[in-house]
Amino acid sequence: MSAIKTISRQQQQAEASRYALFVHWGTRVGEVALVLSFAAYLFGLLKPHVPLEQLPSVWSLPLTDYLQRTGTPTGWGWLALAYEGDLSNLIGIALLAGCSLPPLLSLIFLYVKQRDYIFAGICALIVAVLLLAASGILTGGH
Repeated sequence: MSAIKTISRQQQQAEASRYALFVHWGTRVGEVALVLSFAAYLFGLLKPHVPLEQLPSVWSLPLTDYLQRTGTPTGWGWLALAYEGDLSNLIGIALLAGCSLPPLLSLIFLYVKQRDYIFAGICALIVAVLLLAASGILTGGH
């Protein structure tokens, strides 16, 4: 009986280590993207979508007015403007927000290989919920 528990603990440690490794590298990539995009914006390598001179006049506007006056997209529309300095930081934010997806996907394949379909299904459901949330389909009327 203790041999089974030991194998189970070793298996759990391997799964946890795999997940932690993927999250570790995902967060590092996201952090590097944040630092590089900020540096590129700070040093003027990427021109901003909203010019600095215009910022004081739009800061106090309600959101809808700000979006209209600056032409800033909502939802995933920022991807088309990710090359602009003040929006490029969203790449790092998106990477950080999504860094749990690769480890979950890797666990799905691991669990299927081990024929542990319940855990594979749980991971797949979590991935589906994360993708649904990121899709913007459920915006709550905003």
